[in-house]
Amino acid sequence: MAEWYASLSTLELVFFYIAIVGSVLLIIQIIMLLVSFGGAGDMDMDGDFDGDTDTDSGLSLFTIKSMTAFFAFGGWCGFAAASYISNAWAPILIAVATGVAAMFCVALSMRAVAKLQCSGNIVKEKMIGKTATVYVSVPPARSGRGKIVLTAQGSYTEIDAVTDENARIPVDERVKIFEYKEDFAVVGREKEKIAAEAKEE
Repeated sequence: MAEWYASLSTLELVFFYIAIVGSVLLIIQIIMLLVSFGGAGDMDMDGDFDGDTDTDSGLSLFTIKSMTAFFAFGGWCGFAAASYISNAWAPILIAVATGVAAMFCVALSMRAVAKLQCSGNIVKEKMIGKTATVYVSVPPARSGRGKIVLTAQGSYTEIDAVTDENARIPVDERVKIFEYKEDFAVVGREKEKIAAEAKEE
């Protein structure tokens, strides 16, 4: 093992460490996801990430899960390529391409999972006060709709959302449901967090 490790090039070591860290984080997230589906309630299955990139189709790419998949899969493919290809740029390009593909796969998978909901069985009164995670960023001042996801009434649910706040609520932000209308929820962030941000500005 020591001889194998010592034989690795600098590029191989970089990819190796990236792959290890990404894989560990990916395994942790998979376990958290399984626990949540097992009935752990409104567990936060995504961490905060400042990247607020989503497409018109509602596909969120730059989330914690997709970025973790990028580093895990990209790292291992880059490591394998660096072991057989002497040119340094080729493994890097292969790693980036594989990582981007993994990001899209994870984003598509999470959107598909979020669609597995039973919106017709949702009791509106029970939704008020629940916390959720923003899946597609919510435009400010009810100028458009975003999407939130949460485990509610035994179902992992995706709901359209609007906000009365003057700032866009980014992807992966934790929000609270204040109202639930016919086909969308009115959400907002914690007042303490908003006040802290305003003070910093």
